[in-house]
Amino acid sequence: MTFLLFGSIFFPILMGILLLCFPDRLFPIQRLTGYTLITLGITAVLTFCCVLSSQTISLTLWSLTNQITIAFRVDALSKLFGCLMLIIWIVVAVFSHDYMKHEHKQKRYYGFYLIVIGILLGLSFSANLVTMYLFYEWMTIASMPLVIHEESHEAIMAALKYLLYSFFGAYMALFGIFFLSHFVTTMDFVAGGCLDATKIAGKENLLLLASFCMLVGFGVKAGCFPMHAWLPTAHPVAPSPASAVLSGLIVKAGVFAIIRIVFYMVGPSFLQGSWVQTTWLILSLMTVFMGSMLAFREPVFKKRLAYSTVSQLSYILFGLALLHPISAVGSLLHVVFHAIIKTALFLSAGALLRATGQKEVSFYRGMGKVMPVTLLCYTFVSLGLIGIPPFSGFVSKWYLANGSLQTNLFVFSWLGPVILLASALLTAGYLLPITIDGFLPGAENKKLPTLLQKENGWICIPLCLFALMTLFLGLFPNILIDWLSQIVAQWF
Repeated sequence: MTFLLFGSIFFPILMGILLLCFPDRLFPIQRLTGYTLITLGITAVLTFCCVLSSQTISLTLWSLTNQITIAFRVDALSKLFGCLMLIIWIVVAVFSHDYMKHEHKQKRYYGFYLIVIGILLGLSFSANLVTMYLFYEWMTIASMPLVIHEESHEAIMAALKYLLYSFFGAYMALFGIFFLSHFVTTMDFVAGGCLDATKIAGKENLLLLASFCMLVGFGVKAGCFPMHAWLPTAHPVAPSPASAVLSGLIVKAGVFAIIRIVFYMVGPSFLQGSWVQTTWLILSLMTVFMGSMLAFREPVFKKRLAYSTVSQLSYILFGLALLHPISAVGSLLHVVFHAIIKTALFLSAGALLRATGQKEVSFYRGMGKVMPVTLLCYTFVSLGLIGIPPFSGFVSKWYLANGSLQTNLFVFSWLGPVILLASALLTAGYLLPITIDGFLPGAENKKLPTLLQKENGWICIPLCLFALMTLFLGLFPNILIDWLSQIVAQWF
């Protein structure tokens, strides 16, 4: 079984490297999607065999010292993130077949696309803090070519900004990890935390500072204020399938790292009532409202969605910062639902951009008549992000608001639901006008946009799958809720 775990992580990385290294004549453009899908399919089989196994699967790859090892283990949280990332990665690869055939350097795109999913699986299955941090850094480096793919001046500057912010955050996190390593009984992840009470006695303030550094550092990838500015710059310049996985999945690596730090290393009881929790709550709520306002004012579609990602990720961080079981379940639910919804939104944006050649939403009037499937799927997932029942986003936001109201955190217990509601209204304000103008453009709009490309199965099937998932998970969320409740119960 350890071979399966090793293969699920390193097989796609190896296949991506081979794709990058071998000459183009061995990998003709028309076969790149097939090569990618076959690689992802084999990876999925290996991964799901590990996930579905009743055994506890672990693998120690390399021992740097007696205390520092590169090791992997399959636990409940890694199953959630690993499966979510792999499923969405495969669906986006299907969309990429049609979208990327109009782009240059496709072999490079697919090569790094495979490498990044392998690194994300390695991050998800990390057994300890050192392994997680190592793959976290690799993820930043490997995903940069997806940002810089267009090779324009804008893309190059966005990639540099992405690297600058990411490395700054990573070094802040590393600073915290150095201190944290002296106060834990083990560097392995332990549900509920693994602080050594005898070592932290009298040094609580130092550990709180280290914890805050790690929250801010890993929060950079999650787009939390004040280190959010890279996200709306970097994500829109990438090809739309890359933007989809950047905003839908790769940013979740920051959320994943924060969960591991707070609930598997430090422990929620240590942070409850501290200045770290208060500051974390303030930053997350500021980001929720600020991101929604910026998205509401933004005319460029993909940049609007990037600001939306800034806001929605802080929904997750707010639920985690409450350090309450119900809100924590809501955060994990929103991890799943936002990943599906935001991926679909960016794919919809990519389909409209490819069809019209226009970036601003004002050019999409009347598109419901010429691209009805795309606009209908976009509407479904938009309703999910707003939080309108019976779509999935309603369930996660219900848990977030309910968890907030059940805490005794003074102003945050009621301010959180108020800001979440205000953000939901703003979300409706920046998403639904595209639907309204698309299907009901008005009598004055006699001329429909000239299409450069029409809808086809490679575009419609992934969008329909995500739209159906958004509706299905909203109608039947109980199985997922029960599973996530079992994960959260181990934390408290």
